Amino acid sequence: MSNSINVVTGGLGYIGQSIVAELVRRGQRAVIVDRRAIPSQVAGVEVIRADVRESAAWESFQDHPIGAVFHCAGLIQVGESVSEPARYFDDNIAAGIAMLEHLRGLGPIPVIFSSSAAVYGIPESTPIPETAPLNPLSPYGTTKRQFEEILAAYHHAYGYPFVALRYFNAAGSDGFVRENHEPETHLLPRVAHWIATGQAPVVYGRDYPTPDGTAIRDYVHIRDLVEAHLAARDYLQAGGDSSVINLGSGRGTSVLEMMEAFRRVVPDMPSPRFVERRPGDPPILVADVGRARRLLDWEPRHSDVDRIVSEVWGAVERP
Repeated sequence: MSNSINVVTGGLGYIGQSIVAELVRRGQRAVIVDRRAIPSQVAGVEVIRADVRESAAWESFQDHPIGAVFHCAGLIQVGESVSEPARYFDDNIAAGIAMLEHLRGLGPIPVIFSSSAAVYGIPESTPIPETAPLNPLSPYGTTKRQFEEILAAYHHAYGYPFVALRYFNAAGSDGFVRENHEPETHLLPRVAHWIATGQAPVVYGRDYPTPDGTAIRDYVHIRDLVEAHLAARDYLQAGGDSSVINLGSGRGTSVLEMMEAFRRVVPDMPSPRFVERRPGDPPILVADVGRARRLLDWEPRHSDVDRIVSEVWGAVERP
């Protein structure tokens, strides 16, 4: 399917732009579908300014074969989903169903879905396999779990192949594409911003049942994440079975260990400030990535913590 188009929904975001950049590097055709009025960080790529639920987003593909859809569109703020759940069910579920209905007239087309480790909630054990119970703690996590179920139903009824990639903590920079959420909710760019502006980084909780008392997370480099997306596409196009797959490094790093990694880059950084835990934050989230290795022949080769921190610090805006 070398002449087919790779459609990236939400392709103006951090993950989407990184996927698009890699497709361009590989000489493969990419089209972005995104409703936001922001510029693309990847030059020369067609951007369709539309919501994925709108027919205008898909009309131009009637005569141009789509090889795969990388579905990265949707709302991503966990806290906001608690206060505004209606928006999240509308954007992450209703819009996604409308998109699948448009694709029914063009497909069956492989869909690679940006899911999340938020589907697990507080896990019973770690590392977390894909077979672990799904108990999301927020409407955001619930929308990810529900859309996975919707994809499975469409696969069963209409033959749509899919892979749902359950991201753990995506981080780092893939070339010139930088993480730039508004507002920024991800830990590492927030820490970099605090340090760059002379503020003490905030650590939420120091009484977790972990070796140093701070929460442990699994950080996966954006380049590893992108390579897994393209491997998932190739896997489906080769006839692989639909599946859900964790994407992480398979290694845990505590918040204090991450602060020390920043200190190795910025020796004079302010000491962190400890505050209360955030409700619902699990003590440990680490991925079992065995399925990704088996099905996608994938390894998290770039997910070194010092590399990630160095790239995040290099990309931060200084005052």
